[in-house]
This record gives sequence, structure tokens and C-alpha cells, in this order.
Amino acid sequence: MFAVGHLALGYLLGRFSAKPLRTKVNVALLFTLSVFPDVDIFFPSFLEHRGPTHSVIVALVVFVPIFVVYRQRAIPYLVALVQHSLLGDYLTGTQTQFFWPLTTQRYGMGVSITSSTSMMLEWIVFFVSVLLLLKTRDFVRFFEPHVSNLVLIIPTFTVLLPLVIEFPLYVPFWLLPPHLVYVFLFLAAVLVAFFRFVKSSL
Repeated sequence: MFAVGHLALGYLLGRFSAKPLRTKVNVALLFTLSVFPDVDIFFPSFLEHRGPTHSVIVALVVFVPIFVVYRQRAIPYLVALVQHSLLGDYLTGTQTQFFWPLTTQRYGMGVSITSSTSMMLEWIVFFVSVLLLLKTRDFVRFFEPHVSNLVLIIPTFTVLLPLVIEFPLYVPFWLLPPHLVYVFLFLAAVLVAFFRFVKSSL
């Protein structure tokens, strides 16, 4: 999937999993974790794309101490992280090493990332995510001076790089609008949080 699909699914599934647990979530962290597995793109010399950082086993191991401290409150964040591989990357593009290091076997349906099916799916989950942002008023959090919003630097670059320098891939014209919406929200949140941080440091 492109960044839009991962971001939307991470937010939606993280938010939905929090409801039955009756726990509040940090929306910025949900968005950030939803694209975090793709950090391997920046280290091609020693990290294979859709390899270790996309492993569900690695995610579970990393979350063990987080579960010890936060217990069920950590579940929405784990969901936001693993959906990247289990849903987005399973459905589209090259296959993924879900069970690394136990096996390097790859799994996935292999639907082309630029196919009409894939782009329609990304538009659907993006549209639903926007509706949920509006309904829950989560979008307001992007314009409030929360220092924790600085983590949105990660998804900001994830969305901006393909748009500006076409790295790691080219974004089709039909997916430009949702990418730009996310860029606006994330940049606004980062700037507001940054100026709040600078102000409090003076």
C-alpha cells in the first residue's frame, strides 16, 4: 500500500480496538506506528524491505515490555503497527516476511499497488478515516499544542518523500488528494507542537 492506506488503516483499527477496551489513544502515535515498519526503506544495505521490520514476531517481542507497563492500553498501538504487514502489505505489492526470524518465507496476495483495486481500497479507507476523525473530533488534536505530536514528523516524511522526490515510489495522480490532506494535518500538528516546545523552553 501507499502511505495513505497504511495511515488510514492504522488509525481506524487502532481507534476501533480502543473502544471495547475503554481506553484513550494518542492519535499521533497511532498514525506514526502505522507506517513505522517502512523504516527499512532507509537502510537498504542491511534491512530487506518487508523483512524484519514487518515481522509480526518482532512486533510482539518489542511490545512485551510495553504490555508489562501499560497492559491492555498498549493493544491499540500494537494493532496500528501490525496492520501494516497483516493487511496493507499482505494485500498489495511484494510479499512480506511475517514470521521472521523463524522463517524467511514470504506471504501475500500480490495485488499490484497501482491497480485500480488497490487505489480504490486506499480511497475507501482514507474516506472512512476522515469521517472518523471528524465524528470523534480527533482532527482537533492536530491543531492543539501537544508536544507528543512531534512524532508526526515520521509520517509527514513518509507522505512527503513520494510526493516531492518520488522516493521510495511514485504516487499516482489519483492518490495525490488524500496524501495532501494528511500532509496538511501532520505538518500543522508538528509546527504547532514545535512552537509550543520552543516557547516552553525559553
